[in-house]
Amino acid sequence: MTRLNELRLISRVAQMYHLEGRRQAEIAQHLRLSQATVSRMLKRAEAEDIVRTSVTPPVGTYSELESALREKYDLPEAIVVECTEDRDGAIMARIGEAAAHLLEVTLAPGEIIGVSSWSQTIFKMVENIHPLKSAQAKYVVQTLGGMGDPSVQTHATQLTTRLARLTGAEPKLLAVQGVTTSREAKFLMQADPYVRETMDLFGSITLAVVGIGAVEPSELLARSGNIFSSRELSDLAEAGAVGDISLRFFDKNGKPVKTPLDDRVIGLPLEDLERVDRVIALAGGSKKTDAIAGALRVGVIDMLVTDKFTAQRLIN
Repeated sequence: MTRLNELRLISRVAQMYHLEGRRQAEIAQHLRLSQATVSRMLKRAEAEDIVRTSVTPPVGTYSELESALREKYDLPEAIVVECTEDRDGAIMARIGEAAAHLLEVTLAPGEIIGVSSWSQTIFKMVENIHPLKSAQAKYVVQTLGGMGDPSVQTHATQLTTRLARLTGAEPKLLAVQGVTTSREAKFLMQADPYVRETMDLFGSITLAVVGIGAVEPSELLARSGNIFSSRELSDLAEAGAVGDISLRFFDKNGKPVKTPLDDRVIGLPLEDLERVDRVIALAGGSKKTDAIAGALRVGVIDMLVTDKFTAQRLIN
Protein backbone atom coordinates (compact mmCIF):
# COMPACT_ATOMS: atom_id res chain seq x y z
CA MET A 1 0.00 0.00 0.00
CA THR A 2 2.95 2.33 0.57
CA ARG A 3 3.64 2.56 -3.18
CA LEU A 4 -0.05 3.12 -3.91
CA ASN A 5 -0.18 5.96 -1.39
CA GLU A 6 2.92 7.47 -2.96
CA LEU A 7 1.45 7.27 -6.44
CA ARG A 8 -1.81 8.78 -5.22
CA LEU A 9 0.06 11.85 -3.95
CA ILE A 10 2.10 12.07 -7.16
CA SER A 11 -1.14 11.92 -9.14
CA ARG A 12 -2.61 14.76 -7.08
CA VAL A 13 0.49 16.91 -7.62
CA ALA A 14 0.34 16.25 -11.37
CA GLN A 15 -3.38 17.08 -11.45
CA MET A 16 -2.85 20.41 -9.71
CA TYR A 17 0.05 21.33 -11.99
CA HIS A 18 -1.18 20.15 -15.39
CA LEU A 19 -4.98 20.41 -15.10
CA GLU A 20 -5.51 23.17 -12.56
CA GLY A 21 -2.62 25.31 -13.78
CA ARG A 22 -1.08 25.91 -10.36
CA ARG A 23 2.55 26.87 -9.91
CA GLN A 24 4.96 24.51 -8.16
CA ALA A 25 5.42 26.90 -5.23
CA GLU A 26 1.65 27.10 -4.78
CA ILE A 27 1.30 23.30 -4.85
CA ALA A 28 4.11 22.94 -2.31
CA GLN A 29 2.42 25.37 0.07
CA HIS A 30 -1.02 23.79 -0.36
CA LEU A 31 0.16 20.20 0.23
CA ARG A 32 2.81 21.11 2.83
CA LEU A 33 5.63 19.78 0.69
CA SER A 34 8.96 21.29 -0.28
CA GLN A 35 9.19 22.75 -3.79
CA ALA A 36 12.01 20.30 -4.56
CA THR A 37 9.70 17.39 -3.66
CA VAL A 38 6.98 18.76 -5.95
CA SER A 39 9.51 19.00 -8.79
CA ARG A 40 10.65 15.40 -8.24
CA MET A 41 7.04 14.17 -8.13
CA LEU A 42 6.23 15.84 -11.44
CA LYS A 43 9.16 14.01 -13.03
CA ARG A 44 8.01 10.75 -11.40
CA ALA A 45 4.51 11.33 -12.82
CA GLU A 46 5.96 11.11 -16.32
CA ALA A 47 8.16 8.13 -15.48
CA GLU A 48 5.19 6.25 -13.98
CA ASP A 49 3.03 7.04 -17.03
CA ILE A 50 0.61 9.06 -14.91
CA VAL A 51 1.21 12.02 -17.20
CA ARG A 52 1.40 11.43 -20.95
CA THR A 53 2.34 14.09 -23.48
CA SER A 54 0.25 14.09 -26.64
CA VAL A 55 0.80 16.29 -29.72
CA THR A 56 -2.04 16.32 -32.24
CA PRO A 57 -0.83 17.89 -35.51
CA PRO A 58 -3.48 19.96 -37.32
CA VAL A 59 -4.97 18.68 -40.56
CA GLY A 60 -2.73 19.66 -43.47
CA THR A 61 0.52 19.23 -41.54
CA TYR A 62 2.73 16.17 -41.88
CA SER A 63 4.83 15.65 -38.77
CA GLU A 64 5.22 11.91 -39.42
CA LEU A 65 6.65 12.51 -42.89
CA GLU A 66 8.93 15.21 -41.47
CA SER A 67 10.17 12.82 -38.76
CA ALA A 68 10.76 10.08 -41.34
CA LEU A 69 12.80 12.45 -43.53
CA ARG A 70 14.89 13.60 -40.56
CA GLU A 71 15.60 10.02 -39.55
CA LYS A 72 16.31 8.57 -43.00
CA TYR A 73 18.60 11.35 -44.20
CA ASP A 74 20.06 12.47 -40.84
CA LEU A 75 18.48 15.84 -41.57
CA PRO A 76 18.28 18.44 -38.78
CA GLU A 77 14.89 19.81 -39.90
CA ALA A 78 12.25 19.26 -42.57
CA ILE A 79 9.04 21.03 -43.54
CA VAL A 80 6.49 19.07 -45.57
CA VAL A 81 3.71 21.17 -47.06
CA GLU A 82 0.19 20.35 -48.13
CA CYS A 83 -0.37 20.25 -51.88
CA THR A 84 -3.50 19.08 -53.69
CA GLU A 85 -1.75 18.30 -56.98
CA ASP A 86 1.45 16.41 -57.76
CA ARG A 87 2.31 19.00 -60.39
CA ASP A 88 5.41 21.20 -60.58
CA GLY A 89 3.59 24.54 -60.69
CA ALA A 90 1.37 23.77 -57.71
CA ILE A 91 4.27 22.27 -55.75
CA MET A 92 6.55 25.28 -56.29
CA ALA A 93 3.78 27.65 -55.19
CA ARG A 94 3.12 25.79 -51.91
CA ILE A 95 6.82 25.37 -51.09
CA GLY A 96 7.39 29.05 -51.84
CA GLU A 97 4.63 30.10 -49.43
CA ALA A 98 6.00 27.93 -46.61
CA ALA A 99 9.58 29.09 -47.18
CA ALA A 100 8.49 32.75 -47.16
CA HIS A 101 6.85 32.30 -43.76
CA LEU A 102 9.91 30.45 -42.47
CA LEU A 103 12.23 33.26 -43.53
CA GLU A 104 9.95 35.93 -42.04
CA VAL A 105 9.88 34.31 -38.59
CA THR A 106 13.48 33.06 -38.34
CA LEU A 107 15.59 35.78 -40.00
CA ALA A 108 18.02 37.29 -37.50
CA PRO A 109 19.21 40.93 -37.66
CA GLY A 110 22.43 41.38 -39.59
CA GLU A 111 22.18 38.10 -41.52
CA ILE A 112 24.10 37.73 -44.75
CA ILE A 113 21.81 35.77 -47.06
CA GLY A 114 23.17 33.79 -49.96
CA VAL A 115 20.61 33.05 -52.64
CA SER A 116 20.75 30.70 -55.59
CA SER A 117 18.94 32.97 -58.02
CA TRP A 118 18.17 30.38 -60.70
CA SER A 119 15.45 28.53 -58.80
CA GLN A 120 11.81 29.06 -59.74
CA THR A 121 10.83 27.80 -56.28
CA ILE A 122 12.99 30.47 -54.61
CA PHE A 123 11.36 33.03 -56.89
CA LYS A 124 7.97 31.86 -55.52
CA MET A 125 9.33 32.32 -52.00
CA VAL A 126 10.35 35.89 -52.74
CA GLU A 127 6.92 36.60 -54.24
CA ASN A 128 5.30 35.62 -50.93
CA ILE A 129 7.57 37.46 -48.48
CA HIS A 130 6.13 40.49 -46.69
CA PRO A 131 8.50 43.43 -46.11
CA LEU A 132 10.34 42.84 -42.84
CA LYS A 133 10.32 45.67 -40.32
CA SER A 134 12.04 44.10 -37.33
CA ALA A 135 14.84 41.78 -38.44
CA GLN A 136 16.93 43.46 -41.12
CA ALA A 137 19.49 41.49 -43.09
CA LYS A 138 22.85 43.04 -43.97
CA TYR A 139 23.43 41.68 -47.49
CA VAL A 140 21.68 39.44 -49.98
CA VAL A 141 24.44 37.79 -52.01
CA GLN A 142 23.89 36.23 -55.43
CA THR A 143 25.73 32.91 -55.23
CA LEU A 144 25.69 31.89 -58.90
CA GLY A 145 26.51 33.94 -61.97
CA GLY A 146 24.08 34.66 -64.77
CA MET A 147 23.02 32.45 -67.64
CA GLY A 148 22.68 33.05 -71.37
CA ASP A 149 19.75 35.08 -72.65
CA PRO A 150 19.65 38.67 -71.27
CA SER A 151 15.88 38.46 -70.68
CA VAL A 152 16.45 35.48 -68.40
CA GLN A 153 19.44 37.19 -66.79
CA THR A 154 17.01 39.85 -65.58
CA HIS A 155 15.21 37.16 -63.57
CA ALA A 156 18.29 36.50 -61.40
CA THR A 157 18.96 40.19 -60.84
CA GLN A 158 15.34 40.89 -59.93
CA LEU A 159 15.19 37.98 -57.51
CA THR A 160 18.31 39.10 -55.65
CA THR A 161 17.41 42.80 -55.52
CA ARG A 162 13.79 42.14 -54.57
CA LEU A 163 14.77 39.84 -51.70
CA ALA A 164 17.25 42.48 -50.54
CA ARG A 165 14.56 45.16 -50.59
CA LEU A 166 12.10 42.99 -48.65
CA THR A 167 14.67 42.13 -45.97
CA GLY A 168 16.15 45.64 -45.71
CA ALA A 169 19.50 44.44 -47.05
CA GLU A 170 21.99 45.63 -49.62
CA PRO A 171 22.06 43.44 -52.75
CA LYS A 172 25.39 42.04 -53.88
CA LEU A 173 25.06 40.92 -57.49
CA LEU A 174 27.29 38.49 -59.33
CA ALA A 175 27.18 40.29 -62.67
CA VAL A 176 29.09 37.70 -64.65
CA GLN A 177 28.41 34.50 -66.58
CA GLY A 178 27.61 31.53 -64.35
CA VAL A 179 29.24 29.16 -66.84
CA THR A 180 32.22 30.47 -68.79
CA THR A 181 33.62 29.19 -72.07
CA SER A 182 36.91 28.12 -70.49
CA ARG A 183 38.89 27.95 -67.26
CA GLU A 184 40.94 30.93 -68.39
CA ALA A 185 37.81 32.98 -69.06
CA LYS A 186 36.58 32.14 -65.56
CA PHE A 187 39.78 33.44 -63.92
CA LEU A 188 39.63 36.59 -66.03
CA MET A 189 36.03 37.33 -65.03
CA GLN A 190 36.69 36.60 -61.36
CA ALA A 191 39.46 39.19 -61.41
CA ASP A 192 36.91 41.97 -61.95
CA PRO A 193 36.76 44.08 -58.73
CA TYR A 194 32.95 44.04 -58.55
CA VAL A 195 32.81 40.28 -59.05
CA ARG A 196 35.57 39.81 -56.48
CA GLU A 197 33.70 41.99 -53.96
CA THR A 198 30.64 39.74 -54.16
CA MET A 199 32.59 36.49 -54.11
CA ASP A 200 34.61 37.64 -51.10
CA LEU A 201 31.32 37.60 -49.15
CA PHE A 202 30.78 33.88 -49.80
CA GLY A 203 32.73 33.01 -46.66
CA SER A 204 30.58 35.33 -44.54
CA ILE A 205 27.15 34.00 -45.57
CA THR A 206 25.12 33.01 -42.50
CA LEU A 207 21.99 31.77 -44.28
CA ALA A 208 21.89 30.17 -47.72
CA VAL A 209 18.65 29.50 -49.58
CA VAL A 210 19.24 27.02 -52.38
CA GLY A 211 17.32 25.12 -54.99
CA ILE A 212 18.10 21.57 -56.07
CA GLY A 213 18.32 20.83 -59.77
CA ALA A 214 18.12 17.61 -61.74
CA VAL A 215 20.77 16.96 -64.39
CA GLU A 216 18.15 17.67 -67.04
CA PRO A 217 17.86 21.49 -66.89
CA SER A 218 14.70 23.18 -65.64
CA GLU A 219 12.50 25.23 -67.95
CA LEU A 220 14.11 28.43 -66.66
CA LEU A 221 17.65 27.22 -67.29
CA ALA A 222 16.70 25.77 -70.66
CA ARG A 223 15.36 29.18 -71.70
CA SER A 224 18.63 30.76 -70.64
CA GLY A 225 20.33 29.39 -73.74
CA ASN A 226 21.24 25.78 -72.89
CA ILE A 227 24.01 26.36 -70.38
CA PHE A 228 25.45 22.91 -71.08
CA SER A 229 25.46 21.09 -74.39
CA SER A 230 23.66 17.77 -74.80
CA ARG A 231 27.09 16.12 -74.89
CA GLU A 232 28.06 17.72 -71.58
CA LEU A 233 24.77 16.66 -69.98
CA SER A 234 25.39 13.13 -71.25
CA ASP A 235 28.88 13.18 -69.74
CA LEU A 236 27.43 14.24 -66.39
CA ALA A 237 24.93 11.39 -66.45
CA GLU A 238 27.67 8.91 -67.36
CA ALA A 239 29.74 10.19 -64.44
CA GLY A 240 26.84 9.31 -62.14
CA ALA A 241 25.47 12.81 -61.53
CA VAL A 242 21.84 12.92 -60.37
CA GLY A 243 21.53 16.60 -59.51
CA ASP A 244 23.16 19.88 -58.55
CA ILE A 245 23.15 22.72 -56.07
CA SER A 246 24.17 25.91 -57.87
CA LEU A 247 25.63 23.82 -60.72
CA ARG A 248 27.82 21.81 -58.34
CA PHE A 249 26.92 18.24 -59.25
CA PHE A 250 26.72 15.14 -57.03
CA ASP A 251 25.81 11.46 -57.39
CA LYS A 252 23.03 9.46 -55.72
CA ASN A 253 25.21 8.94 -52.63
CA GLY A 254 25.89 12.65 -52.24
CA LYS A 255 29.48 12.45 -53.47
CA PRO A 256 30.64 15.41 -55.61
CA VAL A 257 30.93 14.59 -59.31
CA LYS A 258 34.06 16.28 -60.60
CA THR A 259 34.14 17.09 -64.31
CA PRO A 260 35.84 19.78 -66.41
CA LEU A 261 32.60 21.78 -66.07
CA ASP A 262 33.57 22.62 -62.47
CA ASP A 263 36.43 24.72 -63.79
CA ARG A 264 33.97 26.87 -65.75
CA VAL A 265 31.34 27.60 -63.07
CA ILE A 266 31.40 30.92 -61.23
CA GLY A 267 29.48 30.44 -58.02
CA LEU A 268 29.48 29.14 -54.47
CA PRO A 269 31.32 25.78 -54.17
CA LEU A 270 29.87 22.98 -52.04
CA GLU A 271 32.86 23.26 -49.67
CA ASP A 272 31.91 26.87 -48.89
CA LEU A 273 28.23 25.95 -48.57
CA GLU A 274 29.18 23.37 -45.94
CA ARG A 275 30.57 26.16 -43.75
CA VAL A 276 27.35 28.21 -43.81
CA ASP A 277 25.50 28.21 -40.47
CA ARG A 278 22.08 27.47 -41.96
CA VAL A 279 21.32 26.05 -45.41
CA ILE A 280 17.66 25.82 -46.45
CA ALA A 281 16.86 23.83 -49.59
CA LEU A 282 13.57 24.33 -51.45
CA ALA A 283 12.67 21.54 -53.87
CA GLY A 284 9.90 19.20 -54.95
CA GLY A 285 8.41 17.33 -57.88
CA SER A 286 8.67 13.84 -59.33
CA LYS A 287 11.50 14.77 -61.73
CA LYS A 288 13.69 15.87 -58.83
CA THR A 289 13.25 12.97 -56.40
CA ASP A 290 16.66 11.38 -57.13
CA ALA A 291 18.33 14.80 -57.14
CA ILE A 292 16.85 15.73 -53.76
CA ALA A 293 17.81 12.38 -52.23
CA GLY A 294 21.39 12.84 -53.45
CA ALA A 295 21.49 16.44 -52.23
CA LEU A 296 20.40 15.43 -48.73
CA ARG A 297 23.25 12.90 -48.64
CA VAL A 298 25.82 15.58 -49.53
CA GLY A 299 25.53 16.69 -45.91
CA VAL A 300 25.31 20.46 -46.40
CA ILE A 301 21.53 20.94 -46.03
CA ASP A 302 20.12 21.86 -42.61
CA MET A 303 16.48 22.10 -43.63
CA LEU A 304 14.45 20.81 -46.57
CA VAL A 305 11.15 22.40 -47.54
CA THR A 306 9.22 20.06 -49.83
CA ASP A 307 5.72 18.79 -50.60
CA LYS A 308 3.92 15.70 -49.30
CA PHE A 309 4.15 13.80 -52.60
CA THR A 310 7.91 14.29 -52.88
CA ALA A 311 8.39 13.50 -49.18
CA GLN A 312 6.61 10.16 -49.63
CA ARG A 313 8.79 9.31 -52.63
CA LEU A 314 11.96 10.26 -50.72
CA ILE A 315 11.00 8.01 -47.81
CA ASN A 316 9.98 5.06 -49.96
